[in-house]
Amino acid sequence: LQKAAEQLKPSAPIKFHISSRTDSGVHALANAAHLDIQRAPGRAPFTGPQLLQGLNHHLRPEPIRILSAQRVSSTFHARFCALSRTYIYRLLLGCAHRSQIPVFEQDLCWAPPGGPLDIPAMRAAAQLLLGTHDFSTFRSPHPEAAAQSPVRTLQLLQLQPGHGLLGQHHLHRGLEFWEVKVKSKSFLYRQVRRMVGALVAVGQGRMAPGQLQALLELRDPRALPPHATAPPQGLFLHSVEF
Repeated sequence: LQKAAEQLKPSAPIKFHISSRTDSGVHALANAAHLDIQRAPGRAPFTGPQLLQGLNHHLRPEPIRILSAQRVSSTFHARFCALSRTYIYRLLLGCAHRSQIPVFEQDLCWAPPGGPLDIPAMRAAAQLLLGTHDFSTFRSPHPEAAAQSPVRTLQLLQLQPGHGLLGQHHLHRGLEFWEVKVKSKSFLYRQVRRMVGALVAVGQGRMAPGQLQALLELRDPRALPPHATAPPQGLFLHSVEF
């Protein structure tokens, strides 16, 4: 997006800030960003529609589109002014093998192996993570992640029935979608994927809900096995609220 904006020939270097950065392989249904862009002296500032059209023109090779653009005050910041971010993680249940994933759902969901999941147990475990906690166990063990404060407040964490991109009736018999919906002002690096991985472990019977509470209280990213992190392709940034 920064490179696309530079193609608009600004008269000064562009300052670009995005609300939420996502891992490689993670999707965004809607994100937000702001940029400071100056035109040459004597030229009128870009209007919202002009900026939208110009950016989308230069973004054409990329799998990203600007949905709207508007002028904001100089005090607005896409990252720090956000009130909350909502993510959805899509799970496909009932797949005995990856080849059973519908072709239009490839790389857009996670089909955990090992049979059906215990949804009531997962919901019970999710309740233990709601509210304000030190989420050190659920942040990435990467050294750079340690610079962030591990205290976060989960406003929402729920497991709900989902649907396929072409509707539930297009799925093979025995396959069903579920979605983990989570909302907070901000998240730690890989926090959502690590929480989903732990919830799936509960659903598979490899962990009791109480063990999730114990992991949370350990406050140690090494306490969660590396393979417990859910893969990126099932995760979607759903919305950013201002």
